[in-house]
This record gives sequence, C-alpha cells and structure tokens, in this order.
Amino acid sequence: MAVERNLSQSVPDVLGASQQMHAGELSSEALVARCLENIKTHNPTLNAFGDVYAEQALEDAHQCDLERQQGVLRGPLHGIPFGIKDLFSTAGLRTTKGSLTSLDNVPDSDAPIIARLKQAGAILIGKTATTEFGWTGSSYSRVFGHGRNPWDPRLTSGGSSSGSAISVAARMVPAALGSDGGGSVRIPGAFCGIFALKASLGRIPTWPWSATEMLSHAGPMTRTVRDSALLFDLLSGPDARDHQALPAKTESWLERCDAPLAPLRVRYSPTLFNTPVDDRIAACVEQAVEHIAHALPVTLTARSLAWSTPFDTFDTLWSGGRGVAYGAALKQQLDKLDPGFAALIERAQHLDLADYLAAQKQRAAFANQVHALFDEVDLLITPTLPILPFAADRHVPETQPAGESGVEWARWTPFTWPFNLSGNPAATLPCGFTPEGLPVGLQVVGRRYAEADVLQFCAALEALMPWDQHCPALKPSRAD
Repeated sequence: MAVERNLSQSVPDVLGASQQMHAGELSSEALVARCLENIKTHNPTLNAFGDVYAEQALEDAHQCDLERQQGVLRGPLHGIPFGIKDLFSTAGLRTTKGSLTSLDNVPDSDAPIIARLKQAGAILIGKTATTEFGWTGSSYSRVFGHGRNPWDPRLTSGGSSSGSAISVAARMVPAALGSDGGGSVRIPGAFCGIFALKASLGRIPTWPWSATEMLSHAGPMTRTVRDSALLFDLLSGPDARDHQALPAKTESWLERCDAPLAPLRVRYSPTLFNTPVDDRIAACVEQAVEHIAHALPVTLTARSLAWSTPFDTFDTLWSGGRGVAYGAALKQQLDKLDPGFAALIERAQHLDLADYLAAQKQRAAFANQVHALFDEVDLLITPTLPILPFAADRHVPETQPAGESGVEWARWTPFTWPFNLSGNPAATLPCGFTPEGLPVGLQVVGRRYAEADVLQFCAALEALMPWDQHCPALKPSRAD
C-alpha cells in the first residue's frame, strides 16, 4: 500500500492535535498553516474546498496561541481547524449549498452544529464541497468541480458530503462536518477510507429546516473512531430550533470507546435485498468478519436478511420532500440546476399527498422490521456499499441501466439509506483495501439511540485493524 508519509505526519487527527498542542509540541498557527498548504497543493486536483478563509483562519490561530500562553482555553477543540460542509449555515460566510442558484447566499445565523464547534474552540478553515442541495450520493458538482477520490483522482469520492470526506482523507484538515439524508457521510466515508457515523435522528440538532428533515442528520467525519466520539460528545444535545432534537446524553462516548468491550450479539448480512456485491469488496468484508469473530467478544451469526427493498418508499419521500420544496422555491431558476436535480423536481410534480402519506406508512412498516431485528441482536454489520468508486463525472456507475426514479443514485447505495428510513445509528469504517489500493467500508448498525454501542465496537475493531497509518500517495497538483 502506497503511503505518503510526510503528508500523513503533517496534519494530526483531532485528539493528536489536541495532545500535541497541550504538550507545547504544536501551535495552532503551525497546524493551520500546514492545513492551508495541503489545501493549496491538492485542492486543485481533488476539489474538496470551495471558499477557504486562509487569512482569517491564521488570525484566529494566532489569537488561540496567545490565549493558550495565557492559560485561557476556549474549549476542548481550542485552535483546531475544521472543514464545514457547504450546506451548513455560517453567519456572515457564504453558504452556496452547492447550487448556482445560491452563490450569493450569506446567512445571518450559525447552524447549531457550527455554533457548538466554535464554542468548543475550533477554527473554521473553509467550506467543503457538496452536491446541489445534497441531493445525490455522487460527487458531481458544477459549483466546486467534481469531487475526486484521493486514492485515485479519476474516480468519485462519493457524496453528498464529498468535500468533507476528501479533506479528511487527504489530510487537509484533522476533521470535517457532514450531513446524511440517505448515506451522505457513509458513502464518501467508505469510498475515501475514513470513519463516519450517522447517529440517531436528532442526536445533533439541525437548523434551518430541511425538506427531508425526517431523514437528515448532521455529524462529524473523522480519521478515527475516538475523534468521532469526542466530537459527538461536544456537538450533541437539544436545541430549541430543532423539534426533533434528542435529550442530552448521559455518558461520554469517548470514555465508552476506551472501556473494555462487553459481549455482543452480532448479525452479519453479506448483502441486503439480494444486491450483488463486488467480489473485491466481499473478500475484504469477509476477512474483517473473520477477525471480528475470532478476536472480539461477540457471538456472530452470518445470514442474509429476508427484507424487501423499500426503494419506492425512499424515492417518494426523498423526491416528494426535496422536489416539492425546491421546485416551489426555484421554479424560475430550473435552468440553473443540475439536470438530475431538475428531473427530480419534475418527477415530484406528479406525486400527491396520498402518495406521500402511503410512503410514510410503508416507512413505518419497514422500520418495524429493522427494530424487531434488534430484539435479537445488538449490532448488524454489512458492506457499506456493494460497488467500488466509478468515474468522477457521473451520478451513477457506467453499468447501471437508465431509470426513471428521482433517486437513481439510491440504486447503487442500497445499504445506506434504509437506515435513514428506520432512524438507526449506522457507521462506516475502513476494513481493508482492494488489490487496486481502494479502501473498502464496513457498515455497523445499532438499535435506535445506541450510538455508544456502535462506537465502542468500532473502536475495538479499529484497534484490531488500525487503518489511520494508511494515507493516499497524493501528487501535487500541476500548475495550469
């Protein structure tokens, strides 16, 4: 496995950066400068970032260093730079939402997740790329340029949190923020070889309102499980602006990750809905499952699940929610939209309230099946995705037949979005590499509100199969 050692050493993960700063081995200003240098070097090829706040980030870092010298810390993330998905509202900073229709949009207020990140002492270094209004699982973008995979820039990074995954995998930042309405942190997490957890709905409050609020989650994207646990500890908790927000947690998930793993009942499903899985992915996942069965305190049952696909349900809810809402708001600007998103809006015009309510009923029936499984097991593991990355300029793989749904991307991501329908926490973590050197993701799903179980299990597996020493062997972008 090719590894770019200098790059991986230049930007530590979140906990590593915090420890080095506390020990006086690293300043915030030096860390921000390293991040900016990596962004300058690799962003022209990978298209991870849109707006980068270089001058302001360096000023903030300098101030953080002065405060540290005076014994003043803003919080646990004091002076650590982050990338921010360009769907999150940032007060006074442009939020394009990946759309040509929103290039001049400057919010007045921070989203709750942004406010909490700042309160913890973090520095916003820039906005990361997203697909238009986060509508697809690819990295196709006319605003940022198509997101490219750090392991092979010819290929997609996945989306819609494309830039956040790229920026973390390519060591442009220690961590970044993403959102997930159908797999949007797990898809690029798997393709780019990083960790990402979609928590239970409402664990981290979201605002402003989303057209698919019953499906959409906010959360961190990180290199390690423990970094993710730390960030969930800091970013979770209720907010009056999100009526779905959950009560405050009663335990530290970072501490839980460091505790011994108790015996668990684990179900391994090699596929879902009889979806063919690429042999290279299946081989990596099977090897990881063998490690789990022999080295961790689990009772593991390997058997596929006899669930029928809820694709039509997801299509109706996603197309109805986004298509109707954005169609009404953008009806005079359809010519500026990604043609795929415009087609989704057109499809939504043929849905009525009866269709939408029927889909909600179908969703409940599917969710009941999922929740019933967790009466028998503690965790479910599957491949995160059944395919490897395809060309960066496409929404769907070259081999996928044309379809008429508003969510054709959901056909190649059939293992992620079902757990947005059910609301279960679901994480992806790297579990190996293909012969071509592409990372493979393992998905770990828990019962509702049991993110701590998912994180603790993933931390144990991370210790068993460490991946953070692997880093894509990036080449500097050539000047035009």
